[in-house]
Amino acid sequence: MGKIRKIHLSDKGLEELEIGFRSGKSHVFRQRCQLILLKSEGRTGEEVASILKIHPVVVGNWLKRYEQDGISGLYTKPGRGRKPVLDKEQDIALVRQAVEQERQRLGQAKLIVEEQLQKAFSLKTLKRFLKSITAATKE
Repeated sequence: MGKIRKIHLSDKGLEELEIGFRSGKSHVFRQRCQLILLKSEGRTGEEVASILKIHPVVVGNWLKRYEQDGISGLYTKPGRGRKPVLDKEQDIALVRQAVEQERQRLGQAKLIVEEQLQKAFSLKTLKRFLKSITAATKE
């Protein structure tokens, strides 16, 4: 059994974490706030991991990030995840032109865009992209 790494929170830090846990925008941020709160109660990494159903190493990693960066360290850094196939800034004109050319046959518009960009993607990806640019114009 390893030693328990204790974390002492100030009143302000405790309040920030409780607010983040109760009203954070993303589930993972709320879970990370809960992780720090559980660790501040003196629980072991294994106990916290079993409560949150994560690996014990993850507990240590997030605890380290919290100690280094504070509550801002619990947010997911930008650039994570899969990169989009179609870029809103670069590909929007080409996609619109292809869709206007082939209004009734979206599959044909997809083939035109694929040929121009030298990228393969699904029809669902094209529909999702069109939906996102339409939503952006409505705002």
